[in-house]
Amino acid sequence: MGKEDKKDVGSTEALDAEEERGTWGNQCEFFLSCLGYAVGFGNVWRFPYLCYKNGGAAFLIPYVIMLLCAGLPLFFMELALGQYVSLGPNILFPKLAPIFSGLGWGMIVVSALVAIYYNIILAWTLFYTFASFTSVLPWGHCENDFNSIECFTEDAAANCRNQSLFYYNKSCIDINSYCGIGNLTSFNETYCEDIITGDIEKAEGAVPRISASEDYFKNRMLGVSGTSWENMGGLRWELVGCLALAWVIVGACLAKGVKSSGKVVYFTALFPYFVLVILFIRGVTLEGAYKGVEFYLLRPNISRLGEIEVWNDAATQIFYSLGSSFGGLITLASYNKFKNNCMRDAIIIAFANCSTSVFAGFVIFSILGFLATELGVEVQDVVSSGSGLAFVVYPAAVTRMPVPPLWAILFFAMLITLGLDSQFTMVETLSTALFDQFESLRSRKPLVVGSVCFGLFLAGLTMCLEGGIYMFELFNWYSAGLSVIILAITELVLVQYIYGFNNFMRNIREEMGIYIPLPLYGYWAATWVVITPLSLLIIFLMSIYYFVPAYWGDYTYPDHIQTLGWFICVCSIAFIPMGAIYAVWKGDKRGMDLVRASPDFCPYHIRQMRESKGAASKGHPEGVFRYTYDNEGYQEGAAKIYPTVPAEDVPPPYSNGNGSGYSNHM
Repeated sequence: MGKEDKKDVGSTEALDAEEERGTWGNQCEFFLSCLGYAVGFGNVWRFPYLCYKNGGAAFLIPYVIMLLCAGLPLFFMELALGQYVSLGPNILFPKLAPIFSGLGWGMIVVSALVAIYYNIILAWTLFYTFASFTSVLPWGHCENDFNSIECFTEDAAANCRNQSLFYYNKSCIDINSYCGIGNLTSFNETYCEDIITGDIEKAEGAVPRISASEDYFKNRMLGVSGTSWENMGGLRWELVGCLALAWVIVGACLAKGVKSSGKVVYFTALFPYFVLVILFIRGVTLEGAYKGVEFYLLRPNISRLGEIEVWNDAATQIFYSLGSSFGGLITLASYNKFKNNCMRDAIIIAFANCSTSVFAGFVIFSILGFLATELGVEVQDVVSSGSGLAFVVYPAAVTRMPVPPLWAILFFAMLITLGLDSQFTMVETLSTALFDQFESLRSRKPLVVGSVCFGLFLAGLTMCLEGGIYMFELFNWYSAGLSVIILAITELVLVQYIYGFNNFMRNIREEMGIYIPLPLYGYWAATWVVITPLSLLIIFLMSIYYFVPAYWGDYTYPDHIQTLGWFICVCSIAFIPMGAIYAVWKGDKRGMDLVRASPDFCPYHIRQMRESKGAASKGHPEGVFRYTYDNEGYQEGAAKIYPTVPAEDVPPPYSNGNGSGYSNHM
């Protein structure tokens, strides 16, 4: 067999190795999957609020600084790690340093916890989408059977006001009756008086009221009224059905791994941008749009940059938005071609994520400005964040637009696709962990993915109870907060200090062949070794300083439930010491070997070739060393001997940066 034939055999082995585990159909699939993972609910319902809250356009300064100091370096580091070894985090980190075996499992636990409650948001979105297929949106008025007596709409209240009356319980009543609801007496035609304290207050603020859209969210969809943590009521079967549908969609799209999800992301990653452009065009043409945009960005308050809370908000937003240390980025990159330029992808995706947040803010605040104008109030009176924006404020705004169902369907369809991409990656992280841990399961991908989805569906059923919002908020509060920062700090120390910056750079530049210009090399060196660790430490300390116990609305969870929340937080990072204890107890690595990379920390096709040739020569101890050692600090406990092959088949060995060389058949 000639040299060209031998080269073809080596290339074929590499391709076969990639096909066995699976790879993206093309780099566009990987790029869109990463973009979809990074761009999620927070870009639409949290960043615009933070920007308004923290000085408008001035907030972009700490936001971009934190992107460069913490977000982008971690993003690229995880993509490079996953692409180099082609393994999920649970198998990658034991090969990088056995004593950190639990780090990857900690990331997987975080992804599992977040996936449980994240799909609840998708279930809510599906619920609203189905409810939007009607001529009159049900959250636009108080004439439904489910509406509470406190429900009101501004139009109904204005109609009563014109008669010198007050709206309550779907009717107009006089001042005496209205004040009496709050155990007050009428002071005059517009004010109520507390006869005990003598306090006088405006009548319209003296009696609790709830907007029709909030009433729909709480009483129609959640059914939360009258419940508490101690009494969560029964299941909301419509929500159970929506949750089941959400998991069926996720499972179907991931049934064949990246082969199927890679095709779906062409729609799920791009459709949100299509809808955002449509909503932007519609929003800026509405009356009052400029008023909203002005509050959003056009009133920069530079003085706010001196407040530490502003920097904390910027740091936490960019950190969680990019999704580092969840294991998702490592998983997505592990299906990449070995030579892909993941540095280019990381830079483009990180800045695209930030640009999406800014653009979404224009969309949201143009519509909030319209709503404020319609209601005759200031923009700050209608601004909200999180689920309140998506399921209360925006639904209220669309009821005042022409053809309300159309804009409602478009908005909630956009939210569905935003959420699906992030959910795909988290579930793919879990299934990849199983496939890498138990390789025999790779031939049963649909069954494994289906089982994972079904298990997570069952775990989320408690959040479909009438009081399930309490469980949802507890998970939302504790599952991916401080724990993710600890995982990120641990990961950074492991890769850049224990494994070594120079070794990692050698993997990227020399082995994966990624060209890094000198200015960028200096940037990565400065951030990975100094700036990013310090930034993460500061984020961690600020998160502790600004931490408040979990609450929902006016309800603060009791101490024993807060303890349960801390257990949710700790159950992921506990895998770090547990993994270390297991590695020591196992005994196959001792001393410094516990913190040194093993020879298996190398590209996937190299491991496959070594294993296949080793299996082919069982019973034949004669052979040549397939590894050479160029690092005197690295000594392998037991030298491995691999079978002899013709000399022309053995390319010159070179180091993979961890002290061991291997033959690269790229």
